[in-house]
Amino acid sequence: MTKTAHLALRRQIVDTCRRMNALGVNQGTSGNVSARIRGGLLITPSGVPYDAMTPEGIVALAPDGTVTQGGKPSSEWRFHVDILAARPDAGAIVHTHSIHATALSCLRRDIPAFHYMVAAAGGDTIRCARYATFGTQELSDHALAALDGRRACLLANHGVIATGRDIAAALALAVEVETLAHQYLLALQVGKPTILSAAEMRRVVEKFRSYGPR
Repeated sequence: MTKTAHLALRRQIVDTCRRMNALGVNQGTSGNVSARIRGGLLITPSGVPYDAMTPEGIVALAPDGTVTQGGKPSSEWRFHVDILAARPDAGAIVHTHSIHATALSCLRRDIPAFHYMVAAAGGDTIRCARYATFGTQELSDHALAALDGRRACLLANHGVIATGRDIAAALALAVEVETLAHQYLLALQVGKPTILSAAEMRRVVEKFRSYGPR
């Protein structure tokens, strides 16, 4: 693989990392981004400030997580590799430590169907995965379980994982999860939110299948 292979996608990953911070859904170097390529994936490097990140510094991994080009990958490379392997519908993953969603994750609470937009994540809840130390296979296993039938989840005492057909879709979902978490926390301060029925959420999920431009 040459240094310029997938250059446009590498640039998009760098731009997305900077946009995550600009949008307020991430801080510092805590989040990470990956995108599927033929024969593996591209992922952000470990511990590099986003302002200093370059397209050439994006790391290429084989499907088993072996580095094929670049330096040290994100410490969370395992769940990126495992999710992309298990989910052919996902072309990209965005992981953030957004403030409100992370606050909910520290309470180890799912986001229930208090608002129909919860269905944007694929079901009638946004689950909170069980806790495990960052960067471990155990965390990856818990994330996969929480993502079963879903496109996004919380990670207990940690943050958010959002998937999408491409990087733009994954980032948009990460922003939506943060918005929903903020709304849910505000509603909880007043009382107990009314939860939409499972039947209604099934209708909304189905409507989302044909939503947007074709």
